[in-house]
Amino acid sequence: MTAEFRDAAWLELTLAQLDFWEEFRFHPDRPLSTVAHCIAIEGAADEVALVAALSRLAREAEVLALRFRDGPGGPRQRVDPGRIPAVRVQDLQRTPAPEARARRMMAEDIARPIDLERDPLCALWLLRVGPRRWLWYLRGHHILLDGYGMSLIERRAAALYAEALGHRAGPGPFLPFARYLEEETAYRAGPRHNRDQAHWAGVLRDIPDLGVLPKGGEDYAPPPLAAAPDLPAGLEAQLQQAARTAGMGWPDLLTLLSAAWIARDHPAGAPGLPVWLPYQSRLGSVAAAIPALVVNILPLIVSHRPGETLGAFLDRSGQTLRGLRRHGRYRVEQMAADRGLRAGERFFFSPLVNVLPFDPPEFPGCTAQSEVLAAGPGDGFNLTWSARSDGSELALSIDADPASAGEVAAAARALVPFLARACAPDARDRPLAELLAEHSAGPAPCHPARTARPIASRQEKT
Repeated sequence: MTAEFRDAAWLELTLAQLDFWEEFRFHPDRPLSTVAHCIAIEGAADEVALVAALSRLAREAEVLALRFRDGPGGPRQRVDPGRIPAVRVQDLQRTPAPEARARRMMAEDIARPIDLERDPLCALWLLRVGPRRWLWYLRGHHILLDGYGMSLIERRAAALYAEALGHRAGPGPFLPFARYLEEETAYRAGPRHNRDQAHWAGVLRDIPDLGVLPKGGEDYAPPPLAAAPDLPAGLEAQLQQAARTAGMGWPDLLTLLSAAWIARDHPAGAPGLPVWLPYQSRLGSVAAAIPALVVNILPLIVSHRPGETLGAFLDRSGQTLRGLRRHGRYRVEQMAADRGLRAGERFFFSPLVNVLPFDPPEFPGCTAQSEVLAAGPGDGFNLTWSARSDGSELALSIDADPASAGEVAAAARALVPFLARACAPDARDRPLAELLAEHSAGPAPCHPARTARPIASRQEKT
């Protein structure tokens, strides 16, 4: 270890990191916010070059070597070269059912609690399960990485592998992690932060109270219910055409249609319903080249108007979505403080819609398939759409608390048919309420399944 890193200053945590630190303090013995991906690599891979690429990746991605400590001034972090994860290479081909064995190993690793002060926070494995098949396993903690950060790491690993084989390199080296912390500090001290604060105060002023969870009282024990409905042939093409007609990208159309379906029983003309959306918050930021925890979670306020057509709803809600993104850097944790939440409390992020338009990494001479094994706990009711960036290979996952069994069943039965109707050529001129009412499937998932308390807005408190 160099003197530079031995003497490096301990840096403050971001608001997003502090949220996960607080969760760890409340639940130190539970693996609540582990994140893990598995990349299945199939083909004539050069294992020596692959290990070299992953080893170089581990040195470049500074967040994989973060160390945390607590003290009188609160938690602090710094990059510690002694924490750079070594690549664990293991050939399982001679074991019975090698892929099943590898899957058990990964599941056991994910199930272990991570002590943020004492434990290595990352694992980097390369498991050979066949003559032409490897499983690359990357595990960390959400305090280090979000899903986009994992995607950055995957793409960089593929670029380093290509470079090792003499091919043209892809994405360049990562920027230092400290650059993101500096940028975030400057934003919070600048005028844009104040403008964003005023925007969100206005957005939330007239909506019903947001549900709030006490962190120490969160019930993570029951396993979530899950469903993965089959999507009909042709839905991807319908979605692409409808997005072009609406003048927006297919991820935005999918987000808005999902939100409209979630709010289908919300009374027309009533104050809007918050539907929570992850927002990557990387456009125009140094974080576009830094794996880190950057993602924000923000409320899209969804409302229906009497007699409104689908086209009018999409135009109006698309403008709301664009406003969310213009002011999307304003942290939800700060928003919670603005609304009067106390330490140990957070918003109940349900219902939530997440659209993941990520391509798997490309390793020359091989095919690669990315699989999310762990993404931390979810609240209430969650719709997750995944696809390649061009919209192909679209898939839907529905996750919810066990108390929300009816909501999962309703979504599995009725959401996809609604999307197909809404993407039909004549749908834009039809009333949205009519499209939603066809084959209606029970109550909408608008209410928290776990115990959550409402909290009055700042305006009501003063």
